[in-house]
Amino acid sequence: MPTLSRADNSLLGRWWWSVDHWTLGAIGVLIGFGYIMMLAASPAVAERIGSSRETFILKQVVFLALAGVIVVAVSLLSQRDIKRLAIAGCVIALALTAATMVMGVEIKGARRWIALPGMTIQPSEFLKPCFAIVSGWLLSEAKRSPRFPGTIIAFAVFGLILMLLKSQPDIGMLAVVTVVFLAQLYINGLPLVLVGVALGMIGGGGVMAFTLFPHVRSRVIRFWDGTGDNYQITTALEAFGNGGLMGRGPGEGHVKDVLPDAHADFVFAVAGEEFGMLICVVILSIFAFIVLRGLLRLLREQNLFVVLSCTGLVTGFGLQAFVNMASTLQLIPTKGMTLPFISYGGSSVIAVALGMGMLLGLTRRRGRDERA
Repeated sequence: MPTLSRADNSLLGRWWWSVDHWTLGAIGVLIGFGYIMMLAASPAVAERIGSSRETFILKQVVFLALAGVIVVAVSLLSQRDIKRLAIAGCVIALALTAATMVMGVEIKGARRWIALPGMTIQPSEFLKPCFAIVSGWLLSEAKRSPRFPGTIIAFAVFGLILMLLKSQPDIGMLAVVTVVFLAQLYINGLPLVLVGVALGMIGGGGVMAFTLFPHVRSRVIRFWDGTGDNYQITTALEAFGNGGLMGRGPGEGHVKDVLPDAHADFVFAVAGEEFGMLICVVILSIFAFIVLRGLLRLLREQNLFVVLSCTGLVTGFGLQAFVNMASTLQLIPTKGMTLPFISYGGSSVIAVALGMGMLLGLTRRRGRDERA
């Protein structure tokens, strides 16, 4: 069987010996968990809505396979090409997110999706990784060339995203993008006083969301008075209790038979019931490993563009995973956000794969001619 040697100067050979194998392997493990959880959770959900048991499985097999290809393909790109891809992706995602206001599919009172043959896409999912790269580039260029208004442009793009996501509305996605941008500003040298001001503005934004949006107010009130999100949260917590340390066994769980989003927002509860607390801790540890390793690798990085962009990518990735798991465990008010690579959802899986491919591509060890 042929192997890649360090002397191999092909594109694939250079990629293999320069990419972070540990992060790549951790992403592969998460994709593997995604296949397992789709086999465990989706057939019962499909039957309940009158579809074939294989409906979600077949779609997600394609999505996860495509995600693996995207991770590798994007990580092969140069830093300059990743920047260009992110700029194009951000422009397209902004246009399609705006289009949801006119031609979007309304689900549960929100217009976030565009219908395509056989599937729907959520364009705002692609804003997270693409905006992280674009804002990282704009902020770093402003540092390198003080006459270039990169910071102003970055704030303008963020303001446009804010207006679009507020109009859908998608407060959870807006919160993630905001935290990503603030993390980048802080790493870029934002004074602590302004950090405090920004945190105060986030608090004010939370109060406005509570006041203006009935579904946000309802979720927060039910979280604080202990009733959670009624049936779904109570059922999810019972599933963790039923699973115990080792779980009931593959296919033996009951939560997937009763929760409408067991294959998506509440897939972590299915894992807890069928595979137990130990597997949940393993999943949590893999997410933490990817985030921490990504940040630690940046300590040796001299390119500000790479530092800012990768900070945004790992912040968004980690925060999305935290929101899904914490809301399932009733640690925070519920928010319909997928667990990266594990929950069902084509837009989410492809967008996360794009972000992880960018992370691997930007942090590869490169020769001088490969740098942006």
